[in-house]
Amino acid sequence: MITIKTPEEIQIIAEGGKILAKTVKELEKLAKPGITTLELDRAAEALISSMGAKPAFKGYEGFPFSLCASVNNVIVHGYPSKYVLKEGDIIGLDLGVAYKGYCTDMSVTVPIGSVSFEAKRLINVTKKSLRLGIKKAKIGNTIGDIGNTIERCAKDQGFGIVKDLTGHGIGKEVHEDPLIPNYGKRGGGAELKEGMVICIEPMLTMGDWRIKKAEDGYGFATKDDSLSAHFEHTIAITKKGPRILTEI
Repeated sequence: MITIKTPEEIQIIAEGGKILAKTVKELEKLAKPGITTLELDRAAEALISSMGAKPAFKGYEGFPFSLCASVNNVIVHGYPSKYVLKEGDIIGLDLGVAYKGYCTDMSVTVPIGSVSFEAKRLINVTKKSLRLGIKKAKIGNTIGDIGNTIERCAKDQGFGIVKDLTGHGIGKEVHEDPLIPNYGKRGGGAELKEGMVICIEPMLTMGDWRIKKAEDGYGFATKDDSLSAHFEHTIAITKKGPRILTEI
């Protein structure tokens, strides 16, 4: 069931989203050659706690960390580990915050040092597809309008679009209805209404869009081991248009 949030609830979510955005910004600064993904996880938890919130992912469905750290071919949900980031890697930093009973969710993909031209292009196009998808998050549009826009952006640039993983609604739970696929038909799916809060999160690949379990047994990776990028924001549907709740 899709829940509609009150303006007061959306404001609380926005406060948590600001904490999340500040945390992600600091993690981006730390994500350099020589740091481990486990160190990034510890930094994320400390930052969130210092601002009076809690990591939304820790303990969720048994996940033991605060941060999903997805390196290179890992699309989402990668386990933080003793892996040392090196020049040329790319890493998806996916993080959630729980604040005053409500959750927010955000992800960025970060280049580690100097990366290849194609890796930069993958990151930039994925980020662009999120921006274009958010523009479609308006009252009267549909979930299909969002997905269709993201899909066309990816395909126009020659990238694969992951179909087996989706965005989602969010609120008191990290994952709520509806699902927000990164593909679809214009006018298809549920209509967007004022008060809906959703997470739009395109996941693009440099090769095949098909997925497999990552080596850690929890995350998901590209089936052909090609690079993958992931960006995400928590968005409120308002009379004034889409409101990004996970930004400073």
